[in-house]
Amino acid sequence: MAKSDDDNVFGAPPRKKTTHELGESVDFLTAAELRERVELLRAEIARLEAAAVAKDASKQAADAFFKK
Repeated sequence: MAKSDDDNVFGAPPRKKTTHELGESVDFLTAAELRERVELLRAEIARLEAAAVAKDASKQAADAFFKK
């Protein structure tokens, strides 16, 4: 049976994640890794805020259209 890329071959250290789960332990991350995660989270916050603004604008446009 073939091993997948996710399998730990010959005791190799697991790959670093490029995401962060809320509440995840940060005990074993370096300061640089923590800063990288902060930047990832800031980018995600900006993405979510932009999506919320777009949805608000869409709802306001629909409300204005149907009030006529």
